[in-house]
Amino acid sequence: MKPSISRAADVLLGGGVIAYPTEGVYGLGCMPDDAGAILRVLSIKHRDPGKGLILIASNKTQFDDWVDLEGAAIPDPDPSHPTTWIATAKPGVLTLITGHHEALAIRITTNPVAAAICDAVESPIVSTSANRAGAPVARNRIVLRRNFGASVDYIVPGDCGPASGPSEIRDLKSDRVLRPRKS
Repeated sequence: MKPSISRAADVLLGGGVIAYPTEGVYGLGCMPDDAGAILRVLSIKHRDPGKGLILIASNKTQFDDWVDLEGAAIPDPDPSHPTTWIATAKPGVLTLITGHHEALAIRITTNPVAAAICDAVESPIVSTSANRAGAPVARNRIVLRRNFGASVDYIVPGDCGPASGPSEIRDLKSDRVLRPRKS
């Protein structure tokens, strides 16, 4: 395991918040069962807790404890078109993750750094774009460090993938687009 991935895992498992590359933008993340860390992410972003957060994982089985697929299957990810799926949250998922919803937003990441982090902690992680609410997202490390270097516990080295921005969001049961892909 790369030292940067090991350090990211240690920070996450120790209750910390990291910034890391995803398919199209840098993300802020923490462990999804750590209420204190989730509150820090929401505070760093100035995000309304009622909106909910996305969980990313390296594979479908990492979501087994988090969502009830109700017969639906999570499609295989497409690196050029990242898609976040809305699925029914299992009982016990923190409302800090679901917000005012009964559903949970999930995505299988194709970014190798983000996937390695999920593998290292053997869990999905919170993934929300590295920006303050309403501000542009960080797509390069200079902006990321300037805006979040003092707010997070570790910035994981790596590059964002080829996607042009945040992921499209679709309902898993109906395949209906809830947020189109942004370019």
